[in-house]
Formats: sequence, C-alpha cells, structure tokens
Amino acid sequence: MTKSKSVETVETGAPGAARITWYVAEGARLVLAAGHGAGGGIEAKDLQALAAELPAHGVTVALVEQPWRVAGKKVAPAPRTLDIGWRGLWPALTKPGLPVIAGGRSAGARVACRTAGELGAAAVLALSFPLHPPGKPEKSRADELLGAGVPTLVVQGGNDPFGKPAEFPEGKAYDLVEIPFADHGFSVPKKAALSQDEAVKRITDAVVKWTGMLSP
Repeated sequence: MTKSKSVETVETGAPGAARITWYVAEGARLVLAAGHGAGGGIEAKDLQALAAELPAHGVTVALVEQPWRVAGKKVAPAPRTLDIGWRGLWPALTKPGLPVIAGGRSAGARVACRTAGELGAAAVLALSFPLHPPGKPEKSRADELLGAGVPTLVVQGGNDPFGKPAEFPEGKAYDLVEIPFADHGFSVPKKAALSQDEAVKRITDAVVKWTGMLSP
C-alpha cells in the first residue's frame, strides 16, 4: 500500500492551534493518532519509524503536535490542558471514518490513556509510558494506564528510568513489549547486544503485529 503525506492545522479552543501530520495509507482500515512527549516533538525516532512503516500495513498515521509545541513553547502545560487540546483535535482524527487508535509517547501516552474511553478510541498505544517520575516509584501513574478501558499496548524500554517493564502492574488490562537496553527515548548504548536500528525495528514489528490483530 502506498502513502501520502499532508499537514493540517486544527483549532482546539483555549489551548490554541494543534497540528496533524498525516501519513495516509491507501485502503486504510485504522488510524493511529500519536502525540509527542513533554520534552520533544514528533521527530522522536519511534514516532517517525511508525509513520514510515504502518501505512504499508493498512494503518494511516496521524502525528499530533500539541498547541504548546506548535506555539514554540519549551515547557508543556498541565495535564488538564493537554487533555483539552487532544479532545479539541479528536474530530479531525475521526474524519476519515475509521476506528482511531489513541497513542503517544510519554506524556502523550498518558493523554491517550486518560481520554480513550470518553472519546471512543478503538485502542491505546502507549510508547514509553511514564509509570512514575524517575527515582519516585511511589508516585505511580498506573491508574491512568489501567483505566484506559480499551485494548492497550505498552512498548517500554528495558532501562527506562520512568518505569522499567518489571515495575508495571501484573494483569491482563494491557499487553507489554520490552525493548531491551533502551531508555525513555528508546536509545540503546553503543555496546549493547542490540543495535539502535534493531531496537527501532522491534518497536515497529510489535506495533504492526498488534494492529494486525485489532478489528476490523
């Protein structure tokens, strides 16, 4: 399947204008809407890899830039404001008339989890879910992840200071794929047994397999 790329600006209300970069799959059956984290944008290696790979598997990818990022600000606003922005752009994500997977990395994953039920997301993709602030496991955000209420895939670095895979609560509320040696940005040390390209491929392979099991 081929893909085409386009950019759309969406007004979200009080937070301001958001931006969606569409990677449209020919004959798409799903849309993956993926937001960025609090410390970076859609140039993140995992988001770019998914945008490059998924359209070939029938999944249109919409990389979402929150209003604060579009406005050129360096610090993300409070979670409530992020949620408002996400809600405001959701109608644009559903325009293709396809089921939408709400997703994102880090703070973007939290937004997707918090709003999935109310917005009618078909599933949630949580990349580098920040289970807790570094060094503060007692400040768990597991309730956000467990409360998504839809099929959820977590892709987590094995050395993520925001929560290593073994720290996640057990249960069947979500699936978890570990990327060995990877940190919060899915970077792996040069001396690791896994190369950077191999780490990124594990991410895309896991998401391709998971989206292939989602209906329709």
